[in-house]
Amino acid sequence: MTKQETENKLMTTRTLSVPDISCGHCKSSIEGAVGPLDGVELVEVAIDERTVAVDFDGTDDTYAAIVDAIEGQGYEVTE
Repeated sequence: MTKQETENKLMTTRTLSVPDISCGHCKSSIEGAVGPLDGVELVEVAIDERTVAVDFDGTDDTYAAIVDAIEGQGYEVTE
């Protein structure tokens, strides 16, 4: 699904717990990996809360890609 197709659908917001987030580099790495994914509208990392909030198309495939992208940067997602 392209970004344009995503804009025409209702979005789902999900907040993921990522306990190893500790700094601005973590934030940049995760946002840089998740933001460009098809189906993702917005990604915001909260360093102090150690969470990642993602607005996405709500599909299981996109959710799996989000988790894979975060874990691919070396962070565990504990939901």
